[in-house]
Amino acid sequence: MKRSFKPVLFYLGLTAMVLGSSCKKEGSVSSTDEAAALQAAVTGTQSVAVTTNGAGDSVYITHTCEPRDKRDSIDASALPATVVSYLSANYPGYTLAKAFKISEASGTLKGYVTVINFNGNPVGIAFDASGNFVKVLEQREGRDLREGRGYHEGGRFECRDGKQRDTVALSALPASITAYFAANYATDTLLRAGKLKEGGYVVLSKSGGLFATVFSSTGSFVSRVQLPAPKGSITAIEAAALPAAVTTYLTNHYPGYVLNKAFSISANGTIQGYCVAIEANSTKYGLLFDASGNFVAVKTVR
Repeated sequence: MKRSFKPVLFYLGLTAMVLGSSCKKEGSVSSTDEAAALQAAVTGTQSVAVTTNGAGDSVYITHTCEPRDKRDSIDASALPATVVSYLSANYPGYTLAKAFKISEASGTLKGYVTVINFNGNPVGIAFDASGNFVKVLEQREGRDLREGRGYHEGGRFECRDGKQRDTVALSALPASITAYFAANYATDTLLRAGKLKEGGYVVLSKSGGLFATVFSSTGSFVSRVQLPAPKGSITAIEAAALPAAVTTYLTNHYPGYVLNKAFSISANGTIQGYCVAIEANSTKYGLLFDASGNFVAVKTVR
């Protein structure tokens, strides 16, 4: 008696199709779906693509305006003189990549957004209608923007997890760096060292003031910046010892910032102010606050 294998083959084929469909649904997302999700995230956060990371993923400057606002591209010549002055003073040598005028739905001017390149890194900055600084805008890699998170381990902004992976023990600094300090800034007391994301080192030190000195990846001197700080005794402190007004200002004006080091400055036993070294979107800053935690000044390091 002959048996037909057709029904068996049919059911095997049907089972394979079902299993294959199930695996595809649970284990993968099509590039079309990913692109759609990214576009939705870009629209929802009013983001602007500015550059690519090492893996070819775009980096976006987020929340350039409110969802109901109108964002129009403008030429550099349309920016207020106060914006240009601020950029020149705080980001020497910058180049302007993009500029936008932000208006309310009614057409009333709300402010401006500039995207600049500074030391090889993009920086997005928001200004009010008069051209006064409002804040440095947060950046995210495309995959993180799409997935609704601020960073991922190994990514461009992984330092936001607070693990301070960039910290370098002072004893581990290249000999050329310690030799440079000995020869040129012998009175400096080294306080902290860290690696730059693009390669190189930045060393915080004190000698009658606070300084940030930048070196290349080979240990060659690049630049030295004096951080804003009143004269007095400089003491390293924990973030918890900062006035609440300081952390509030940093959160509002440098979204996604990472605190690298904090210092109190005292004279005759009385605190005169606080200086903090932070990183915001791959750019390092030093900020000065008075004894009550009110903002006083900022200096861009690198």
